[in-house]
Amino acid sequence: MSDERPAPRPTLHVCITCRKAGAENAPADDGAPTPGKQLFEALMDRAAAMGEDAPAHVLPTVCFAACERGCVASLSAPGKWAYLAGDLDPGHADDLMAYAAAYRTSTTGVVLRSGRPASLHQAIIARFPAPVSLKDAAE
Repeated sequence: MSDERPAPRPTLHVCITCRKAGAENAPADDGAPTPGKQLFEALMDRAAAMGEDAPAHVLPTVCFAACERGCVASLSAPGKWAYLAGDLDPGHADDLMAYAAAYRTSTTGVVLRSGRPASLHQAIIARFPAPVSLKDAAE
């Protein structure tokens, strides 16, 4: 009997205050959800439909300070590179879930451009190394 377990699910943070790039200084529509909130809701719908098979935990956050690339989301997991993606909209929800699935199976978190859905080939803004303990950093 195999003792293999699936890799832990990464976290997909979505900025719920994001607007489309170039609209960051526009007045907010009263009562209308921001595009970032719409993206978050679309991702939550996908995750709920997938249940335990959802490739990532989807969580809201407020402002990644990358407004010129809105909408913005990040993908991270302990011990892996973290990625910040931009120029997103609710139409990217399925592709973000596919990217999260590829990220989850990667040992280091690296998913080459060729391994991401085409709509996300140009979306990566930055990547960040996995946090290390202060002890590891000093060595």
